[in-house]
Amino acid sequence: MNFDELFGHFGQHTVDGLSKGAIYALIALGYTLVYGVLRLINFAHSEVFVVGTFAVLGAWTAFGLQDNPGAGQAILFLLIGLVAAAVASGGTALALERIAYKPLRKRNAPPLVFLITAIGLSLVLVEILGLLLPRLVGGVFPTLFGRERQIVGMPTLIEQKALITIGDTAITNVQAIVFVSALLMMAALDWFINRTRYGRGVRAVAQNPETAALMGVNQDRVIMLIFVLGGVMAGAAALLWSVRFGFTQSSLGFVLGLKAFTAAVLGGIGNLRGALLGGLFLGLVEVYAATLYTSAWEDVVAFVVLIVVLMFRPTGLLGESLGRARA
Repeated sequence: MNFDELFGHFGQHTVDGLSKGAIYALIALGYTLVYGVLRLINFAHSEVFVVGTFAVLGAWTAFGLQDNPGAGQAILFLLIGLVAAAVASGGTALALERIAYKPLRKRNAPPLVFLITAIGLSLVLVEILGLLLPRLVGGVFPTLFGRERQIVGMPTLIEQKALITIGDTAITNVQAIVFVSALLMMAALDWFINRTRYGRGVRAVAQNPETAALMGVNQDRVIMLIFVLGGVMAGAAALLWSVRFGFTQSSLGFVLGLKAFTAAVLGGIGNLRGALLGGLFLGLVEVYAATLYTSAWEDVVAFVVLIVVLMFRPTGLLGESLGRARA
């Protein structure tokens, strides 16, 4: 184990982990919102995130983004990418709810049916995205089930440069943008859920749907709202992923979705602030593990930490449900 490397550059590894964990946290919000209201684990949410990366790639390509544009153009393309990803991911999440989950709710399907449907939707979306990717980038490569899927690079929107240097720790402009943007998005969502009339409706349905209906809360609209909100957060994560890592692929969501779900469970599934805490914690654990061992061990250590945390605190680190969340 390479303790010298970990503690010798502890600050740098911490910064790397926080910027990575912030993306996990944004994706985890979608799992948390849906579970908090419907008690449904929406495994198709990982592909909603991938749709966002495709939208970013498509928008940047359509508007002719070249590597390392000027500051003004970079801000413009950030906004273009955010709008494209938010619309695409939010629209996809809403379509999944209307097409797949709503009919099941009308039939009072058991939870297991919802779970199987979510897994099936995830696989279907992976294959659809695999078929769309060659058209998006003008390439030809195998995309059918079981075959290798091409990793597609994106133009470099922002060249990484040290923004702040403290000792041996350098915080780059990209890391700062990712972390601050993620915090602002999560703060906005937390304010919306806890401070607005629509947010009160979400919390009311999450806590007691029957009583909420008697008080005039439209449960169907609340469910639509949480899927759209979760999709928009996934779209924002897709933009940050594109800026930070600069690639996409049709099967990107599989492992990334599992990690985001792990982050949601670590923080307390159904808890917005828990998703933030779980995502940041998971990002740190992965980076520390990759430094101590190799990058091949980061997934193993992340899931082992999940098991250990749940053994001693089954409800997660915060463990407070969405319906009982306090501002």
